[in-house]
Amino acid sequence: MGLILSKFGGRCIGDVEELAKIKNIIRGDIAIPGTAGTTTPDIPGTAGTSAPERRYIVVSAPGKRSEEDQKITDLLYLCFSNIEHNVPYQQVFQVVCERFLAIAAGLGIRIDLAGEFLAIQKKMEHGGTEDYIASRGEYIMAKILAAYLDMDFVDAEGLILFDKFGRLMEEETDRAIREELEKHETAIIPGFYGTLPDGSIKTFVRGGSDITGALVAKAMHADVYENWGDRSGFLMADPAIVENPRQIEHMTYAELRELSYIGSPMMPEASIFPVRRAGIPLHIRSTEDLSNPGTLITTEPSDIRCKESELTGVAGSANFAVFSVFRGLLGGEKGVLRKILSVFEDWDISVEHVPSGIDSLSVIVSADAVEGKEDEIVDELRRKIRPENVVVERVALMNVVGSAFYHRPGCAAKTMTALAKEGISLRMIDQGASEINIILGVAPEEFETAVRAIYKAFEG
Repeated sequence: MGLILSKFGGRCIGDVEELAKIKNIIRGDIAIPGTAGTTTPDIPGTAGTSAPERRYIVVSAPGKRSEEDQKITDLLYLCFSNIEHNVPYQQVFQVVCERFLAIAAGLGIRIDLAGEFLAIQKKMEHGGTEDYIASRGEYIMAKILAAYLDMDFVDAEGLILFDKFGRLMEEETDRAIREELEKHETAIIPGFYGTLPDGSIKTFVRGGSDITGALVAKAMHADVYENWGDRSGFLMADPAIVENPRQIEHMTYAELRELSYIGSPMMPEASIFPVRRAGIPLHIRSTEDLSNPGTLITTEPSDIRCKESELTGVAGSANFAVFSVFRGLLGGEKGVLRKILSVFEDWDISVEHVPSGIDSLSVIVSADAVEGKEDEIVDELRRKIRPENVVVERVALMNVVGSAFYHRPGCAAKTMTALAKEGISLRMIDQGASEINIILGVAPEEFETAVRAIYKAFEG
């Protein structure tokens, strides 16, 4: 029987009704539909699984229950800020305590939260660091969930290990997790934090519970890493642009990375890297809709030739700037690319793309990164390159992604035809070496029309 590592976060943590669903999921008391589609691989635990497979659970701090609500972690950061500025923090901390007490009462469990709150408060008043205070939301929630599910509480302190510079020590963390969890048949582990060599608490960036989940999944050689949160899965396009886009049922890590490359990242790279490298499937789910099979992400497509859709997704942003440098035979000049890129490096600006021609070379960067610096960058380019002209314009980039592109002829033609029918002129086109994506540049004002046209061409 396979092992599933489940991480729970978002609104489902802290809402009593959703926590009851989590209990049913862990115990296998309810049937859970498996991964959608008939072409996805048979992965243990994705369809109507029972309790023995979901043995280790990583938990976040309670999130918002409504738009007006506040996240527990935000309140704890506010506590630290108040202490740091000699402002009373007790009222804010009381809100945190009452939220946890209400959760425990709603679940009908007995747990000494008063003692935990007193210990945290003493630490807060006597040198508790920002990371320590912020981490207590996960710590208390894991304690509550362990009592509710009758599972062992295993603290992340001493398991997730950082060096003195705050860098994760992967091998040591791997070993510490495995050695500790092998002592426990079942366990609840708080996410988001670990330990520095001096024993003090160190947190990940926000959303760090996803990283903890991935690290535990990798260390325990899980068959699947389930990430339960506020969304049931990823969509093929931005719903603010495309009306009711289809959900992505199955995608590869390579496709996920491409869709996150331009536009808003679907998930932070740090939260998927451990499982991606270990070849462990990632399953995005939500307790709010257990009938939704979610999005399954695997290292390789199961049978990409049989995928119903050629398109996996289209993502992008209208917020890019292109610096085009013109001079006769510029493209063939030795060292010119290095000189041009060094200008952006000096300004600490990441370069997205470098389209080139025989007499021109363009550099595409985030418009936000160069805001207020365009004139100085142009002056520097003129000084280093002595071009005939330098033009700065805005451009929108789209990444059209699909593993099927590699196998099926005509996908690029279908994309270009869709844009031509809308009268949209391409400013740039680039196909990645993997041949699973096509990056297109269009005028910013045509971006949303272009996204809708491409989606319609593939999905009808």
